[in-house]
Amino acid sequence: MAFKIILGSVAAALLVACTTPAPPPATGPAPGGPAAGVCNAQGAQFAIGKAAGASVVEEARQRSGAYMARVLRPGQVVTMEFNAQRLNLDINAAGVVTRVRCG
Repeated sequence: MAFKIILGSVAAALLVACTTPAPPPATGPAPGGPAAGVCNAQGAQFAIGKAAGASVVEEARQRSGAYMARVLRPGQVVTMEFNAQRLNLDINAAGVVTRVRCG
């Protein structure tokens, strides 16, 4: 009887020793630390006067150094929290960029 308990304990210990802990969940800002992806709207000023197509939005995001970009239509409801990693492209009813800003 004691042999079965010892054998079971050894088997359980071996199984536990072979498992790999799960990695911690990804949280926080973009990889590279808090400064990664910080927006600088100056780099995206070229987009003013252009149609807000996917390629223009992506190029503006890359030139600004922002982690993400969003297109804001007239009268659109948006969140008001400031996000230093986000580029905002304001467009008019025709879909043309009228303003570029971070936040």
